[in-house]
Amino acid sequence: MSKLGPRNTIRAIIGGEPAPRCGFWLGNPHAETWPILHGHFGTSTEEELRVKLGDDFRWISPQFFPSTYRHPAGRKLFDSLAKKERHGVDGPLAGCRTAAEVEAYDWPDPDYLHFDECLEALASAGDFYRASGFWTPFFHDVMDLFGMEPYLTKMYTQPEVVRAATDRVCGFYHEANERFFRQAGGLVDAFFFGNDFGTQADLILSPALFDEFILPWFRKFTAQGHGHGLQVILHSCGSIRRVIPRLIEAGVDCLHPLQARAAGMEAEDLARDFQGRLAFLGGVDTQDLLLRGTPGEVRDAVRRLKRLLGPRLIVSPSHEALLSNVPPQNVAAMAEAARG
Repeated sequence: MSKLGPRNTIRAIIGGEPAPRCGFWLGNPHAETWPILHGHFGTSTEEELRVKLGDDFRWISPQFFPSTYRHPAGRKLFDSLAKKERHGVDGPLAGCRTAAEVEAYDWPDPDYLHFDECLEALASAGDFYRASGFWTPFFHDVMDLFGMEPYLTKMYTQPEVVRAATDRVCGFYHEANERFFRQAGGLVDAFFFGNDFGTQADLILSPALFDEFILPWFRKFTAQGHGHGLQVILHSCGSIRRVIPRLIEAGVDCLHPLQARAAGMEAEDLARDFQGRLAFLGGVDTQDLLLRGTPGEVRDAVRRLKRLLGPRLIVSPSHEALLSNVPPQNVAAMAEAARG
């Protein structure tokens, strides 16, 4: 096998083609974590640290750049959601009883989108796999627009209102992604988007409701990514075991982050039921192992993951936002075992 660089190695892993090794992604550490990691590894920039750890993967989303959405009044995407606590209280659409009321909301306008900064970052990313696209968290955005309880209740009492809001949110993201992917061209390898469908124990909503309110637009997004020649990576925390067959059928190529301690998401279960049908990204437990384990235990766990889920595996934390209480020694052990 000819030597593959990081970019083509990850492409091969996700595409189910021969690859020289499993991949590695550090994830997207929390802002408070970076100074701790730099202090331990003797680095000063994010890129320097990723290179030092042998990170193959770069996540560069247009939503990371404040200049992407340039509303003339300075509003951000779904600006009203920033004015309330997530999920716990009613959102601006909680009182809507008709689709017409939903339409009256001040929805984001794709004409205010500009991708200059993101495209420049992608172009300078080097020989690393580039995951991009809008994060497209439509499940959470619709939930926040209603509030969790009104959202789930209205699926039964006023389904047309939920559909109207879902169409508006998803319609914006679909158009935003379309414009972005057309401009990005070959700079992007994967459409990476995220919606947390699970809790620690099970799905947030039933598979039947998932099929009715989530899956139609979900299929459109995966088809959009494939239509631009991109691999499709889904992020979903929690126990989503019951809908993984639906996600595969809808076109997901790679599943992230494999919340290891959630019900049904243990590596043995995933390997038994889904190995060969999609690639895996994640799986290194952040709830206990990386937090409290020894470096030796971390290395052993990563090797076990590779035995169970390889070769279609990109080793990474089971939640990408590594917190500041994770010992850097365990981060080093994870990276070492991933590339070893």
